[in-house]
Amino acid sequence: MPHCADAIAGREQRGLILDFAGVLTASPLTVHREWCVSEGLAPEAWRSTLNDHPEGRRLYAALEIGEIGQAEWNEGTAALLGAHVDPVNLMGRAWAGVPVARRMVALARAARTAGHRLALLSNSFGLNPFNPYEHVGIWDLFDVHVVSELVGMAKPDPAIYELALERIGLPAERCVFVDDHAVNLPPAADLGIDTVHVTDEDTAVTELEALLGVTAVLAA
Repeated sequence: MPHCADAIAGREQRGLILDFAGVLTASPLTVHREWCVSEGLAPEAWRSTLNDHPEGRRLYAALEIGEIGQAEWNEGTAALLGAHVDPVNLMGRAWAGVPVARRMVALARAARTAGHRLALLSNSFGLNPFNPYEHVGIWDLFDVHVVSELVGMAKPDPAIYELALERIGLPAERCVFVDDHAVNLPPAADLGIDTVHVTDEDTAVTELEALLGVTAVLAA
């Protein structure tokens, strides 16, 4: 498919830069709580281990930038969660039930069909043995992929936004960045990128439709 200004009838080509979890997927919080209960854990065990436990935070930060792989992360984090927790495909088991954000994906497809350029800008949670992007079928939506594990840096490091702009091949003022974590938005805004904070999928899609001049249509 061509991606040039001529492909957009009467409109300026823009770059749509999308986060993954919480943007192209539904919020994982409910699924993670239910998974914890199914594993005999407290409902908040997943979030508290990854966000509040010092070793849990260290392991996750190392995973994000590729210092360790997902299999090593599975082993270390399973031990923190509890001796009874099976480390085999831990990340995959916790994330497998998180659904795709269907309207946001439809918006992304409409944007690409209209000739806009798409970039995935994602803080990774590993690619092997569980690849979350392939699991929900969104990898091929994008012209370029900037995944923290593969580039050795993570949001909100300003350098990763600069790399996304370089790869998407458009100036900052013609791009919009979408993320569900407010802390990740200011570095993009500082570069001149429009930002959309996702707190509700429908509201964010409506805002993007107006920015990009497209309509998200769900498949029957």
